[in-house]
Amino acid sequence: MGLFDKKYCDVCGEKIGLLGNKKLEDGNLCKDCAKKLSPFFSERRQSTVEEIKQQLAYREENKKQLPFFNPTRTLGNDKKIYVDERNSKFIVTSSSNWREQNPDIINLSQVLSVNVDIKEDRDEVKYRDNEGNYRSYNPPRYKYEYIFNVEISVDSPYFNLIKFELTKFGHRPDSRYTDIYREYERQADEIKRTLLPSMYGNQQFNGYAQPNQFGQQMPYQPQQGTFVREGYQQPMQQGYPQQGGYQQPMQQGYPQQGGYQQPMQQGYPQQNMANPNMQNQAMGMWVCQNCNSQNTGKFCQSCGTPQPVMNTYQNNGASFRCDKCGWMPNDPQNVPKFCPQCGDVFDFNDINR
Repeated sequence: MGLFDKKYCDVCGEKIGLLGNKKLEDGNLCKDCAKKLSPFFSERRQSTVEEIKQQLAYREENKKQLPFFNPTRTLGNDKKIYVDERNSKFIVTSSSNWREQNPDIINLSQVLSVNVDIKEDRDEVKYRDNEGNYRSYNPPRYKYEYIFNVEISVDSPYFNLIKFELTKFGHRPDSRYTDIYREYERQADEIKRTLLPSMYGNQQFNGYAQPNQFGQQMPYQPQQGTFVREGYQQPMQQGYPQQGGYQQPMQQGYPQQGGYQQPMQQGYPQQNMANPNMQNQAMGMWVCQNCNSQNTGKFCQSCGTPQPVMNTYQNNGASFRCDKCGWMPNDPQNVPKFCPQCGDVFDFNDINR
């Protein structure tokens, strides 16, 4: 058979165009039939014609069930998880008109594990010298970006892994200690709790945990790590001790002093309200030492003097933590201009409120 001989799809029998052939283990597949396969399916070249026919039959049956799928909860951002809580089913799709895209309907009982991998991208920040050449700062400075990737392991004959990015492109956090980073942590934790409900029972997802014994809703605390269904053997990961099926990651950036020091919860800043100066600083107010005018920006609105951030907060007993890597100086009265661990500039973003 020559290279340019006509080929026919072994599934539908239609003639395959010049560049439209999709090779199978024992035959050929046209691009129209290939589009009907599951978007999570990645073993086409290792699949036989009969296996492809069986999957296409499953996809047709899946399409018939979509009118009965009624989501009651939506999770995610660019790619979303639609959950039908009444029937314990969900779909994963990036299409707004998802009923026409025929996304796979998956039972919650098919979920084996949910893992959220947080990838840190670090790029060095350089400056131009007088000759126009790029030079490194001393110590080096870096710009950070954090990407949350979700991996859902499922028990399906046609695919076993669903992967997508939780963070929105262009809205990735640049620090672990920002509100947007904590929001993605909360979203990741909600996905884990929703897809593995048998591990938690009936939980509320409006930013608060289950009411305590006094009927009060306690502030939400995100859970981290990999959640696995009971009976599923999750591969052992270095540095993640197993505790009752939940792999708790090691905490970084929070020194242990007589036990674990709980990181500050979003929306509950600790302020010394008895000190008016500290109260004004918590609101972003500062007094210019040159002209005594009150300001809220980084520079005095009257004379242009820069905000004396470090001295002002040091005199009021504030402590500091690098908002990029979590490093803390031993002496709050002797704070360096740059973080010795990552090179980030110490400024008002590093005040440990």
